[in-house]
Amino acid sequence: MAHRFAELGAGIAISGRRPEPLEAVVAELAAKGTKAAFAPCDVREPQQVDQALASITGALGLPDILVNNAAGNFLCASEDLAPKGFDIVVRIVLHGTFHCTRAIGRAWIDAKRGGSILSITTTYAETGSGFVLPSACAKAGVVALTRSLAVEWARHGIRLNAISPGPIYTEGAFSRLLPSKQIEAARMKRIPAGRFGTPEELADLAAFIVSDAGDWMRGEIVTFDGGEWLRGAGEFNDLLDLPKEMIEALRGKQRE
Repeated sequence: MAHRFAELGAGIAISGRRPEPLEAVVAELAAKGTKAAFAPCDVREPQQVDQALASITGALGLPDILVNNAAGNFLCASEDLAPKGFDIVVRIVLHGTFHCTRAIGRAWIDAKRGGSILSITTTYAETGSGFVLPSACAKAGVVALTRSLAVEWARHGIRLNAISPGPIYTEGAFSRLLPSKQIEAARMKRIPAGRFGTPEELADLAAFIVSDAGDWMRGEIVTFDGGEWLRGAGEFNDLLDLPKEMIEALRGKQRE
């Protein structure tokens, strides 16, 4: 997303816990002529978020766009879930999104200017999901935050929207959530598009939503999953797993 926004003319500020990858990305962007800066912070800590925003504002000016993309997740049977594990994920995903949103929102309101906030959620934020309980709870909170503030802060010229992606390959996500080729294949079988999404596709969608072209979108949660959510929601969609001849045979029995 940072690279795509830069290609479209934006200056870029990025943040995260580890400075090394931040430095690398800023160097890549600067080599292409983009004004870029970074500020390390842990989004779970509001003071660090405030300090990071102050640092970025000093380097590039007050940002026009915020993308909340920090996340934590792991597979675990819920009865085996430790309170610490639940707490860590919720603090990164929900508290971190709140801290960053609050910080930039207050800055925009004080400056009497608007802005655009995009959060990355997940399709199971709407439905819940076993084995990722902390993430499901936290992402559902992000959805509620997005919709709540889209109404409350509209009077300040602040827009909030979110994207709910299906599986898009990154090493970190797939190693934790789809850790084998067998699991990957089973997941792909559920996607009507027949493939996983790409980071480039997500970046293009994000660029549209945060741009002026997306100004009429307010509090929208955009499902972006190749049809996977709908595939699982339709009661008879599992018939797709049967040969066509078997479906015809079932129809024949209905006529008897």
